[in-house]
Amino acid sequence: MSETMLSSSATAGTAGQFSVLILTLNEERNLPACLASVAGCTDVVVLDSGSTDRTCGIAKQAGARFFQRPFDDFAQQRNYAQRQIRFHHPWVFHLDADERMTPELVAACHANATRTDVEGFYVAPKMLWHGRWLRRCTDFPAWQARFVRAPEFRFILVGHGQREAADMRMDTLTASYLHELCPGSEDEWLAKHRRYAHIEAQHALATNLPSWKTLFSSEALARRRALKSFATRLPARSLARFIYQYVLRRGFLDGAGAARFCYLLARADGFLADELRQQRRAAHFRS
Repeated sequence: MSETMLSSSATAGTAGQFSVLILTLNEERNLPACLASVAGCTDVVVLDSGSTDRTCGIAKQAGARFFQRPFDDFAQQRNYAQRQIRFHHPWVFHLDADERMTPELVAACHANATRTDVEGFYVAPKMLWHGRWLRRCTDFPAWQARFVRAPEFRFILVGHGQREAADMRMDTLTASYLHELCPGSEDEWLAKHRRYAHIEAQHALATNLPSWKTLFSSEALARRRALKSFATRLPARSLARFIYQYVLRRGFLDGAGAARFCYLLARADGFLADELRQQRRAAHFRS
């Protein structure tokens, strides 16, 4: 490893400044644009999962601090960084290599980097499909916990991703980061979601459905999470997903690429439906 790892809390840092954490694995294609978007930040850290390409060299050349740790899941990887890396500033923005900050978001983070009344902020990504923002069929704003205090903030595993722990005090930033959904080929995107489906099915089968009342909650985030849970149990899930994203969410108004994206989303949901059947069958035979 190229830097000293410490479990103590982050230093006080400069008022208004914040650190950036980027998770990587063989990201030589995506990392340069991600690093360029945070070039003005005074502390950029890359936590790598064992890249064999030029990821390490690209990170160091850009002035980022570079660490490596074997990947288990996104929540544990982020929590490891929160606890074991001594960031230069108390607030940390968490990015993946296929994501980019915007000048508006950087300014919003600077403006809130002295807050002590919350542990984290939700930020909504603008999801891009081959460079085009698909606002409607990606359910914008789909809030994610991304701007957080270290080491206080804790992530928990949900499906293949992560979410804030239940006791975290949260606020919201209105500026967005950019997430390129398909930086490579569509075959790569489908292969990734086939892998995700296995983990998502495990989570769905191990999790109780929320109350129906949650679907009508006054909080948009609670409604969205409840809808996602119920949707995993729907019959004809792939068709339902396409109709929901492209028709009911008016994804057709997103223009070129929206139909193709919704079709691929439906295929990904088909992977999940297959995994649910296989895992239920396996559980039945074990019993």
